Amino acid sequence: MKFTLQANDTHSKARAGTVTTDHGEIQTPIFMPVGTAGTVKAVHQRELKDDIDAKIILGNTYHLYLRPGLDIIEQGGGLHKFIGWDRPILTDSGGYQVYSLSKVRKIKEEGVTFRSHIDGSKHLFTPEYAMDIQRTIGADIIMAFDECTPYPCDYKYAANSINMTHRWLKRCCTRFDTTEPKYGFNQTLFPIVQGSVYKDLRVKSAEFIAGMGREGNAIGGLSVGEPAEEMYAMTEVVCDILPYDKPRYLMGVGTPINILENIALGVDMFDCVMPTRNARNGMLFTRNGIINIGNKKWENDFSPIDAESDLHADQVYSKAYLRHLMHSKEMLGAQIATLHNLHFYLWLVRTAREKIISGEFYAWKNKMVTILGNKL
Repeated sequence: MKFTLQANDTHSKARAGTVTTDHGEIQTPIFMPVGTAGTVKAVHQRELKDDIDAKIILGNTYHLYLRPGLDIIEQGGGLHKFIGWDRPILTDSGGYQVYSLSKVRKIKEEGVTFRSHIDGSKHLFTPEYAMDIQRTIGADIIMAFDECTPYPCDYKYAANSINMTHRWLKRCCTRFDTTEPKYGFNQTLFPIVQGSVYKDLRVKSAEFIAGMGREGNAIGGLSVGEPAEEMYAMTEVVCDILPYDKPRYLMGVGTPINILENIALGVDMFDCVMPTRNARNGMLFTRNGIINIGNKKWENDFSPIDAESDLHADQVYSKAYLRHLMHSKEMLGAQIATLHNLHFYLWLVRTAREKIISGEFYAWKNKMVTILGNKL
C-alpha cells in the first residue's frame, strides 16, 4: 500500500491524498460504507460503484467468521470474489465486538473468549487468530486486534487496557509479518490507538503505534458515547503524533459534522453505520440539514427527494413517495433512503477534498457545520 499527499489546507490540518492498493486507488478524505456481513445493507454492489462511487467498503471479521464462515469465504476465492466487489475492502479485527458483546465475552492476556450471538457457541479470538481470519477473508487493509474501552471508563482500566492492546499489537505484527496473503494481492495491517479520553494515555498509545512503523494507523475507542468535544480533543492529540506521511483512520465516526471537524484535525479515513442505519429509520442527511421523512409535513411534498443531488433516485422519486414507502414498510423505501444517505456522505468527503485542494476548505467547513445539523 502507498499513500501520497497531494494538498494541505492552509487554515487547518486537513489534507488530501491518495491511498493506492492492489484493488485500486482511494482518494482521501474518504468515507467507507459499512458492509458488516459482506453486504452494505439494502444496496447492490453495482449501485455502490455506479451511483455512490464508494472507493472502499468495510467487512466485519466477527460476523463473517460466524456466518458464512471462513471455509465458504476461502472456497469462494476470498471476500472480493464471494461478494462480487473488485475495489478495496477493509476489515475490522473483532475488537469492537469485545466492546459491544460485554455480557457474553471474557478478556484475558491470551485473547477474548465469547459466545456467538447466533447459536451461543463458544469461540476464542487471539491476536494471531485475528490476523489469520483476516488473511482468509482477504481484505486489502486489516486491523490489529485491540480492546475498545467503554465510555465512561476509569483511568486505571484504560491504562491497563492500552498496555494489553500494545502487547497484542506486537503479536499481531509478528503473525502478520510471518504469513502471506492467500489470493495473490497485498494486504496491509493498521494498528489502533486507544486510551479512552485521557490525554496522557492517548499520547502514550499514539507514540507506541507510530513507533511500530506500519503503512497506516487508526484511532479507535471514540464515538462510543463521549461528548463530541472530547472526541475532537483526543483526535487532535493523536493526529499531531501519528506520522504525517501515512493515512489516519478514525474508526466508527460519525455524523456529517463529526466527519468535517475531524478532517480539519488531520483524519483521512472514516466509517460509520449511521448513514445506512438511520436511512432505514427514515432519517435523510442533506446539504441543507436533516429530513425525518416519516414526518407528516412530507406527506404531500411531491418535490424530488434532493433536487441538488445528481443521484438518479433523488431526482426521480418524491419525498411524498418515499414517505409512503417507509410508512408501508416497503423494502424499496429503505433502499432509496440508503442510496441517498451514502451518496450524500461520499459527496461530502469528495467536496471536502476539492475544497482542500482549492484552498477553500476551512471557510466551507465552518459554513457547513452550522447547516448540517438543522432539522428540516
